[in-house]
Amino acid sequence: MKLGIAVPDVAAYAVRMSTHRLFIALRPPRPIREILVTTMHGISGARWQSDEQLHLTLRFIGEVDHHQAEDIAAALGALYARALLARIAGVSLFERQGRPHMVWAGVEPHEPLAALHRKVEQLLARVGVAPETRSFMPHITLARLNRGSGPVAPFLARNSDLATPAFAFGHVTLYESEMGHGGSRYHPVARYPLDGENSATSAAATASTSFHVTEKPPSSP
Repeated sequence: MKLGIAVPDVAAYAVRMSTHRLFIALRPPRPIREILVTTMHGISGARWQSDEQLHLTLRFIGEVDHHQAEDIAAALGALYARALLARIAGVSLFERQGRPHMVWAGVEPHEPLAALHRKVEQLLARVGVAPETRSFMPHITLARLNRGSGPVAPFLARNSDLATPAFAFGHVTLYESEMGHGGSRYHPVARYPLDGENSATSAAATASTSFHVTEKPPSSP
């Protein structure tokens, strides 16, 4: 006789406990973030990013198991690159199925950022991360939109000439993303300096590589 009692899927729980949602990004300095925050209004229904969420994604990795997460953190220690000078240049949007999906601020110049993206891609390939299939477009997400958001055109027109002084990206950060009711929270896992030295030998790259556990065990029936 079978009882109608829901038994927790222990195997599935174990998998969730051991996976991590990762991405690699550049974090703009506070004065630049403050400029961006002042622009973030004027689109009804938009989900504006918080200051803590502002970043330029070099590579979204997604869900990986714990062992690969550790391998990724170690592989990035071989990153060799110098600090990048960049600037904010205008705003634009991405569409999904013909509808505005996201508004963002552009970051220039493109080629030095693309070169850093390629270096990161090469390091990830060494530890079995599948290659990125999307073209790299340096940007900082300002807001995410849904079907009811808008209009967007006034925001784009008002900020079409958005520009900042040049600023430096001094390090690359490996982040873990945690989904929550108020949106995603980003936890820095490790930082890798852009100082023209091998990150693995730099004291600045000794940040903890402990990954956050966000799941709670299932309750007993």
